[in-house]
Amino acid sequence: MSEARNRGSESTREVIVETALRLFRERGFDATTMRAIAAEAGVSVGNAYYYFEGKEALIQAYYDRAQAEHEQACKEFLATEDAFAARLSGVLREWVRVSEPYHEFAVKFYKHAAEPTNPLSPFSEQSSPAREASIAIYRQVVEGSRDRMNAELREELPELLWLLSMGMVLFWVHDTSPGCARTYRLIEVTVPLVDRLVGLSHLPGLRGITKDFIAAVHELRA
Repeated sequence: MSEARNRGSESTREVIVETALRLFRERGFDATTMRAIAAEAGVSVGNAYYYFEGKEALIQAYYDRAQAEHEQACKEFLATEDAFAARLSGVLREWVRVSEPYHEFAVKFYKHAAEPTNPLSPFSEQSSPAREASIAIYRQVVEGSRDRMNAELREELPELLWLLSMGMVLFWVHDTSPGCARTYRLIEVTVPLVDRLVGLSHLPGLRGITKDFIAAVHELRA
């Protein structure tokens, strides 16, 4: 009985999420109320609030879902590919691919996510589970790579690559090219540059520069 109830609860939760995402796309985040979401989902307002504290929590559910889809999409090639550039390019390209259905929606709510103090910001405390899960994917990119790189940089690289991906997300949000072709092109031209810089980081003549860069990262993070 308990297992059936859990399945029912999860099903209700998914219906609310799907309904919210559709209404956010159709009406915009600001114009969509929890009451409207509940009515469209066929549940009471109280039931909607039982599963989600508010609209921001529904966006966090979207973040978690998109992150899980991205992780699943990257599994196969991360298990077989060991070149750093190919691993990084694959992860970035898969993010664009799995996010394509949400592109129009992302354009509408990004103005909220771009506010530093907003819970919807990818840098907020509320977004930390999705953020840490995303950084973990870039940790896989680094740890599974056969390429030589500075040991200290290797430790910092997953978070730096995640920050790089945030820049790509901003570009993607504003990309109106068919099939987000410009975003794919951005990945195509950026990854080789990152690959070259990472590859040079272990060379004796550049170790000092790498060390200074890492020190700057630590200072800014603090």
